[in-house]
Amino acid sequence: MRLKDETKNQAIFDATIELIHEIGLSELSMSKIAKRAKLSSATIYVYYENKEDLLLKLYLDIKGKMGSSMLKDVHEGMSTKQHCYTFMRNALDFILHNQRWYLVLEQFSSSPLIDKLCIEDTAPLFAPLYRFVEDGQRSGQLKQVEASLLLSYCYFPVIQLAKSMFDHTEAVDEEQFNTVFALSWDAISQKTNE
Repeated sequence: MRLKDETKNQAIFDATIELIHEIGLSELSMSKIAKRAKLSSATIYVYYENKEDLLLKLYLDIKGKMGSSMLKDVHEGMSTKQHCYTFMRNALDFILHNQRWYLVLEQFSSSPLIDKLCIEDTAPLFAPLYRFVEDGQRSGQLKQVEASLLLSYCYFPVIQLAKSMFDHTEAVDEEQFNTVFALSWDAISQKTNE
């Protein structure tokens, strides 16, 4: 059995991401990935059983990086509102600094391939966010609705803000972000004294 080289694995991931952007998921093949990565097709099969295995691992890798990034600087001592602000800001920063990764995730989410890959539940990657919602609900600060619904009111507005900034090179417009945060917080909070 051949040893796996992390440099080659990264070259495979990078080539796959480039090709997804250029030709889409449906036109992707192992031979195209190998050619772009400047590797033999046989080498790719040392790392992955098939295209579906490669795509599944790529998806989980990006999703894991996104989850870790979103939870940066989030800790138990934060108020519910601070927790929400930090999560939203981290999500915006991740998307803006990793636009190509985010756009790959977006392609997966709108592709029937996502069902074919039988992607395991990625909720554990975001378990601290669900705990933040549950804690906020227990304390009476957040509305008593499904946690994923509350989180969507924080996450999807950030996505829209990030997309509006993709073509711009300037830094995050703090005023716009603060407006998005205020609207999201208004949507999920119980309107008690914070």
